Amino acid sequence: MRALMTNWRVSVAGLLSWLIPFIASFPFFDPAQGLLIPLPLFKSLMVVIGSGVGLTLLVWIFFRLPMVCGGGLAIGIYWLLINWGLDILVLVPMSGSDIGTWFIDTGLRYLTIPMMAVALCLVARRKRPSAADS
Repeated sequence: MRALMTNWRVSVAGLLSWLIPFIASFPFFDPAQGLLIPLPLFKSLMVVIGSGVGLTLLVWIFFRLPMVCGGGLAIGIYWLLINWGLDILVLVPMSGSDIGTWFIDTGLRYLTIPMMAVALCLVARRKRPSAADS
């Protein structure tokens, strides 16, 4: 399990799961005008973009690395903590909101990361059993 968490691909993919949607949000903002589209549309787009990026990265991870029992949950929680941490360090100060408001508006949505990671890990294990399953 520890080898899985210290693998550079897992860490880089976790960072990319936050960075790519962050960069994808730039066209929707103008420094002078702020958000250029309605807030509900922006939030929906960010969920779709973030989910698509996360799923793509998880597929890359789980079909490339040897699997261990519980790997999906461990990676999902690790990426959840990365995304929460970066949001708290970057987005919360940028938005001027407090942690409680951020958590209700955005933070809870990140709980999909461990759910997707566990599901994809199970699919990958069925496709290619790990040494622990033998």
